[in-house]
Amino acid sequence: MDLLTSHRNYEWLGNLITGDEKWVLYINYTRKRQWLSAGQTGTVTPKEDLHPKKVMLCVWWGVKGIIYWELLPDGCTVTADLYCQQLDRVAQKLKGKQDRVYFLHDNARPHIAKSTREKLLKLGWVTIPHPPYSPDLAPTDYHLFRSLSNHLREKKFDDESSLKTDLADFFSQKSLDFYERGIFSLPERWRQVVDSDGAYIIEN
Repeated sequence: MDLLTSHRNYEWLGNLITGDEKWVLYINYTRKRQWLSAGQTGTVTPKEDLHPKKVMLCVWWGVKGIIYWELLPDGCTVTADLYCQQLDRVAQKLKGKQDRVYFLHDNARPHIAKSTREKLLKLGWVTIPHPPYSPDLAPTDYHLFRSLSNHLREKKFDDESSLKTDLADFFSQKSLDFYERGIFSLPERWRQVVDSDGAYIIEN
């Protein structure tokens, strides 16, 4: 409600930057339901590995597309220190392109650490409040990563180089309209949550 009442002029969404992290698998199996007649043998689906090979994708974007993304080295996790370094890299990419930044991220521990808050103040970015446990109000979750998951379905990558190439192609081939829709749908989603007394948005 605060977002709806405090920001009635939504032109600022054009300066919104958002992002998140996601595990990306090298082998993406999809288990499907099978309807079989009596005596019919089903199609074998490979059993999921208990410890699949995966890599952490970190990405930041806005209405004009992807600003910066990276894959973390094996064994590396997102800490407050690393996150602050990443924010510096995002700021460097934005230098000379966007003076005013409204920044939206979730409430993961590295995102709300004291050092991160200090970094955002130093960068001069306006942090947009985000309700905890609300992926339905995070454009990266409900829009970008949802589309990416569909893109990766059934794909297999032999090494990080081929995975990086595929991710770069995915990001670059998305239209400007795709990125705009992801950001500019926020006010309607805020309204849906308010109208439903805080219930999660049910995706079609």
